[in-house]
Parts: sequence; structure tokens; C-alpha cells
Amino acid sequence: MRKSQLLVTVGVLLVIAGMSLLLQSQVVAQEATPAPTPEPYTGFGAPLEGDAPYLAAIYNAWAGSGHADTEAEAFNHWNSEGAVPESCARCHSTPGYIDFVGGDGSTPFKVDAPAPLGTVLTCDGCHNSAASQLTSVTFPSGATIENVGRSARCMQCHQGRASTDSVNAAIEKAGLTSDNDNTVSTDLGFINIHYFAAAATLYGGEARGGYQFEGKFYQGRNMHAEGLNTCADCHNPHTLEVKVDVCADCHEDVQSVEDLPYIRMNGSGADYDGDGDTLEGISEEIQGLQELAMEALQSYAREVSGTPIAYSAESYPYFFVDTNDNGEVDEDEATSANGYKAFTPTLLKAAYNYQVSVKDPGGFAHNPKYIIELLYDSIDALNTQMTEPVDLSTASRDDIGHFAVTTEPFRHWDAEGEVPAGCTRCHTPGGLPFYIENGVNIKGPVPQSLACSTCHEVENDFEVYKVDQVTFPSGAKVSFGEGDENNLCITCHQGRESTVSVNNAIKGAGVGPDEVSPKLAFRNVHYFAAGATLFGTEVKGAYEFDGNEYNGRNMHVEEAQVCTDCHVTHTGAVKVDECADCHDGVETQEDLRAMIRNEQEDVDPIDYDGDGDTAEPIAAEIQSFQEALLAAMQAYATDKGTSIAYSPAAYPYFFIDTNGNGVADADEANNDNRYVSWTPNLLGAAYNYQYSNKDPGAFAHNPDYILQVLYDSIKAVGGDVASFTRPPVVPPATS
Repeated sequence: MRKSQLLVTVGVLLVIAGMSLLLQSQVVAQEATPAPTPEPYTGFGAPLEGDAPYLAAIYNAWAGSGHADTEAEAFNHWNSEGAVPESCARCHSTPGYIDFVGGDGSTPFKVDAPAPLGTVLTCDGCHNSAASQLTSVTFPSGATIENVGRSARCMQCHQGRASTDSVNAAIEKAGLTSDNDNTVSTDLGFINIHYFAAAATLYGGEARGGYQFEGKFYQGRNMHAEGLNTCADCHNPHTLEVKVDVCADCHEDVQSVEDLPYIRMNGSGADYDGDGDTLEGISEEIQGLQELAMEALQSYAREVSGTPIAYSAESYPYFFVDTNDNGEVDEDEATSANGYKAFTPTLLKAAYNYQVSVKDPGGFAHNPKYIIELLYDSIDALNTQMTEPVDLSTASRDDIGHFAVTTEPFRHWDAEGEVPAGCTRCHTPGGLPFYIENGVNIKGPVPQSLACSTCHEVENDFEVYKVDQVTFPSGAKVSFGEGDENNLCITCHQGRESTVSVNNAIKGAGVGPDEVSPKLAFRNVHYFAAGATLFGTEVKGAYEFDGNEYNGRNMHVEEAQVCTDCHVTHTGAVKVDECADCHDGVETQEDLRAMIRNEQEDVDPIDYDGDGDTAEPIAAEIQSFQEALLAAMQAYATDKGTSIAYSPAAYPYFFIDTNGNGVADADEANNDNRYVSWTPNLLGAAYNYQYSNKDPGAFAHNPDYILQVLYDSIKAVGGDVASFTRPPVVPPATS
């Protein structure tokens, strides 16, 4: 046997000779029968200058691990064949792994010969000069991930053996296309991801380990908390056990490995499996989706493939013909001869993903979002062909708010490959901390979503970053109070424009209020500028027309003055129960817009829109103003020579209404047809119309301020406000 080398992980100390003799005698056996379980360390013989106890601890830790289990199927599967074949030797024998990494002088990343039987995974495999230089990993999909550090040693094996690409290749080989995805083919057989493919799960959409349906976005690498992003950060590299005490630093109530499946990150607020429980562990959410996926697989197989299917996690090839259609694999059915052979492409993809979710038992920690996406999409694909689809109406594929990885706020820059400096503060996980420390931002990588570390100092017991005051786009500085955590919210939820920037643009054009200028272009406040709305004229987030006065910060009831009084911190959802304490009849979030109207004792209610209804919700009053403003803008624009239309979903939102029908049709809503005939008054009015639409909570944040700017906008473009009432200006509020 080649001389063993042990690279001591912490001290990077290379120890030779004594360890080699020990491993030769106790581990590497050439016989077909398994070697006995390694005996506890009793001494290397020659003293090793005080390091022997440390090495003994490493050896004894390894000896009790799965990598040293001489009775495991992983090291005995080929006993009757006389050797471990090249295709399996990399991960099921030490000589094979060393051969693969080129530690024996052979070509790296290729196994040249079968490996002898009876070899478990010893120190030699990971601790040799070739393995120690690994920094990248290539997955079965062909995707190569660079700069993974020491985890590259683990990932050479824990990556699975199949991928989206191999499933597609099998379907193509069978002569099937997307046009016959639901056609049974005897040329299709089940494709197995293999086992403990933790790295494939971890890197998600980047590695393509699961089957990724076309047109869907999939979570990429799952980034845990800082300092917990490598294999050895979470697992003891020798025992392989999870470092439960490390998990317990952040996750309360975790005392043992059995507690880990019940962990749920605060940002995971969606009900993924649709059972109504958003507090259960994320592993339980995955289990719920697995149950729905199996229901869909079996219903589809029965209805579309015409052959009932059942699954056994312990018996190859895992999916079998359910001869008695009882939904289970009975003992007489769990045979290779009864393996399922009525796959359609759709059924194969879904079955593959079901197996992916089962064969990485740590998937709930490695990348739960990815597993959830795979299961949800599999069910959805099967449903399209079933007369009674599995109910997904209450289930959820995606997260919400700051963790909604599939949404435009995080996917906008996928094609560009990086987020520009002007956007990183609020659209990348590290942008806000960087801004707090430096006062500026730099460009950054495309994100998955925000992270716990966006708002919390991981190395300081997850304390929320302290911000004393916040500067808005107008230059105004405001605060909820020194160090108040809600100042973090308005550091992003403030918009990106203001009265000041619109006025600067108008000044640069050098034209009168109603003169068209090619130098003017629409300015977009951006989205969810709740902080700007709340503080009103103090920060001038909306466009305030000269000569008018506006309300400042809206002071709600004492218990509802700051962001987290009204919104759930991590999901952004409104705390409806607390609204219901004062507002009768409010039971759901939808009720807020449909029912709420603030009323004061001894003050007659105001009919702002003049429709005679003083009991309608304030959101309805705002909507009337919005409708009147859009109509006035369109009449004004047509009078100036170029009709205008609006689309809330297409940038840059305002377009030339080429057919004059008042609507931005599909062929009109494109950048080449953007509206360019702006006057200062039309620009200010359009800015406010967009502002009122892009803060959907304006009716609660500061309804009087929004009504004031909308009223003034209608007047500015010649609209009729005779029946409308402008909210009165109230003195500045005090907190």
C-alpha cells in the first residue's frame, strides 16, 4: 500500500509513518469479506512529540463514523463481483478516491481502475497532497463551482450521480419531446440521484441536481449564517455528526439532533404545504409536500400512465408496479422484475424529484427552498393532466417579502450578472450593512434574497444594526428615535426620488409649467416607499406643487406608530389581529382596504370624492382621486398633442397611446414607445399617480397626504376638482 499521509486539519501538521502502519493493518484488506470494525486507538508506537492524544481523538472519532463502517452496504455492495467498479470506486473506497483526485500520480478527476474490496474511507482519502489542493467541484450536470475551499473534498462524492441534464438526455434518447411529455415509453426507466447528495442540494439551481422544469427559477446556493457555510462548519469532519451545539447558538430549543427538523427560519413565513400551519418545522413542510407529491404521482400513474405506482425508499429500483393498487409496496411487489416501466417524461421528472427529496435527509437544512420548489413544480406538472388535480390552492412555492427569491426585486439583474451600486443597498443581502458602515454602496453579485445578516449582526448575538437617523432622497433626515430598529426599515423603504429631484429636472429643462420639453423624462419614485409616505412633507417623497401646504408624519394610535407595530418583522405581513382591536369587522388583510376608515369623535366625516358616501373606506376615496387624475392627465396630454397611457407592470409605465383608447396595449407598452412629450405639470402629476400606486399601503401610512398630492395633481393638469375636498393641513405631529 502507498504511504499514508495525515494532514491535521487545525494545525496543518503532516504526520507520516506510524499512521501508515496502523491503517495498513486495520483498514485496508484485500479479502472479499469485510474487515472488522477498527479498534480504538491504543498508541502509534513511537512518540509524536505530544501530538498523539490529539491524533488519537481524530482516529477514534473517525472509527465510529459512517466512513469507517465496514458492515455498511456502501462498502460491501460489490463483494460478489470481486472489486469496486470504476464508476463507483471514487466514493466507495479509499484507493478509488485517491485515484480520482490524482493522489496516486494518475490523471486527476478520473478513476483508472477498479478498486479492491474491503476498503472503507480512511484518512488517506482526504489527507493527501492532491486532495488538499482541491478547490472546485464539477457536478453530474457539468456545472463547475469554483472556490469552495476544503469542502471540495466532501463534494466530490456528496453530489449525486444524476441531474436535470441526465433526465433530459434519457427523455431525448427515448425519442420524446415536450409535445409528448405525457406519453408512456418503455424506453424510460427510473433515474436515481443516488444518496446523500448534500452538495447538489446546497447549490440548488446552480448544480441542477434536482429536475428543474423549464421556465422556472430555482434557488441557487443556500447561504446560511456567516461562519456556517462550509461542510465542516456544520458537521464534524471525522464523526460526520451535526454540530448541534452550534445550531443551538441561534435556534432556541435545539438540544439534540432530533430537534433539528423542527427548526424554521423567521423569514420562512409561507405555508408551503398548505396545511394552515406556518409555525411547524421546515422539514415538516417538506414532508407535507412529499405526501402531496406521492398523491399526485399515484393519481397521475393511475389515470395517465394506466399503471398504478408505489414507492419504497429501501428497495431498488424504488418505484414499483402497485399490482393491488393499495398505494404501498408489498413484499411480493418489491422486486426488480416488478420495477415500474410505464413512465412518461412528466412522471419520470416528478418521480426523480421525489427521490431527490428523500435521499438527502438533511435537505431541510442544506437548501429547503430548493427542495420545496422541486416538489411543488412536480405536483403542478402532474396536475395539468389529471381530472382531479391535487389541491395546491393553499400551498406555496415561494417565500414572501424579503426572502422571495423568485421575484423581480432579486431577479432583475440575472441577465447582467451583477447588481449596480445604486441598487445593492436594498436588493442584496450585504448591501445594507455595507451602506451603514460606509455611507455608500458598490456593485455586487446577483442575490438569492436578503438574509438574516442583512439586518442582524451575526457576530454580536444577532443584534439589529443600529441607525440613529435616515437620510431620504430629498436630503431630509428623520428618525423614529435614536437606535430604533425601525430606522432600518425606512433606510430602504423610502423611494429613490422626491420633490427635490423632480424640481431639479424641471429646472434643467428651463420651460414653463405647461410647455413640452424633450429634456424631461418620467421619474419613478420606485416601490413600497412606505417611509416617505408616513413622514409626508417632512421628507417630500411625493411631488409637492409650489404654493401648497402638506401634512407631515402620520401619527396613528399610540400602539401603532412604527413599522414593526403594524407589520410582522420578517415577513412584512400586516398584524391584522391588532388592527381588529380598533376596526370592527376586520378579519383578513383584504379587509383592511375594503373596510377601514379613520373617524374622529366630534368631527363630521369628510366626503373627499363627493360621491355622497362618507362611510366608504379611505382606500376607495383615494381610488376615486386616482381615477380622476388619470383621466385628467390623458385629456391634458391629448390637448398638448400626444395621448398618454399607463401600465403599472411595464417600465417606464407611461407610453404613447397610439390608438387613443386610453389603455397601454401590448404593442404600445415597450420602451421604444415610452412617453416623451412631458410638461412640468404633467410630469409632477404622473409622478404622483405612480407614487400612489406603488405604495399600496398608502391608505394606512398617510392617507391625507396622498389625497392632498393627488388633489393638487388633478388641478395642475386642468382636471375638475369641484366635487372633491382636499384634506385639511394639520400641525406637525409629535411622537
